Amino acid sequence: MVRTSPYKPPGPRAQRAYHSTTYRKVNPGDHELFTTFSWDDQKVRRVFVRKVYTILLIQLLMTVSIVSLFTFCDIVKEYVQTNPGWYWASYAVFFATYLTLACCTGPRRHFPCNLILLTIFTLSMSYLTGMLSSYYNTKSVLLCLSITALVCLSVTIFSFQTKFDFTSCQGVLFVLLMTLFFSGIILAILLPFQYVPWLHAVYAALGAGVFTLFLAFDTQLLMGNRRHSLSPEEHIFGALSIYLDIIYIFTFFLQLFGTNRE
Repeated sequence: MVRTSPYKPPGPRAQRAYHSTTYRKVNPGDHELFTTFSWDDQKVRRVFVRKVYTILLIQLLMTVSIVSLFTFCDIVKEYVQTNPGWYWASYAVFFATYLTLACCTGPRRHFPCNLILLTIFTLSMSYLTGMLSSYYNTKSVLLCLSITALVCLSVTIFSFQTKFDFTSCQGVLFVLLMTLFFSGIILAILLPFQYVPWLHAVYAALGAGVFTLFLAFDTQLLMGNRRHSLSPEEHIFGALSIYLDIIYIFTFFLQLFGTNRE
C-alpha cells in the first residue's frame, strides 16, 4: 500500500501571495520609490502601465484644453496677461503640490488624497503652460504641440523596444540637468542687461534634449525589466514624472520654435 503525503503544493494564487509577502519583507514599510524587484507577474506590470497612461492621458487632455482656451479665446488671453498675480499663485500651488506628491509617500499612495492633489497639480501646471502659450502665435503653439506629440510618441515606442537601459544613466542625466540649471541662471542674469537670441535658442534646445532623455528614463522605469524600476504602487508618481517631462518638452520647443505675438 502506497502512503500519500498530505502536503499539497501551493497554487499560482498562493505563490503570488508568497512572492508579494517576500517583496514586502525585503522593502519594509513600502517606503522605497525605486526598486530592483523583478516583476515576474506580467499581469501586474500591464495593469500598472495601463493605469499610469490612463492618468497621463487625462492630465494631457486637461492641459491641452486649457492651452487651447488661452490661445484661441481673446478675452481669456487678455485677462491672464493683465493679471500676472494668478501666474505666481499657480506657481506656488504647483510647487507645493509637487513637493507633497514627490516627497511624501502617504499622500501619494492613499486614495482619494492622491487624486485630489494630482488634479490640483495638473490644473496649476496647465494654467502656467496656458499663460506661456498666450504670448505666442497660434500657429506656433499648434506647431509645437504637434512636434511634442511626435517626439514623445517616438521616444515612448523607442524606450519600450530598445535594449539600451536608460535607467542606468542616472549620473549622465544629473550632469545634464545641472548644466541646464546653471545655464538658466546665467541666462536670467544676462536678460535684464541684454537679450541674446542665440543663447536663448541654445538653452531651449538643451532643455528639450535633456527632458527628452528624462522621458525615456521615466518610461523605462515603468517597464520593470531594467536595472531600476518603479514600485507597482507608485502609479501617481509615474504619471506625474512623465507628465512633467512632456510639459517641459513642449515649453522648450515653444521657446525654440515659437513666434511672439505682435
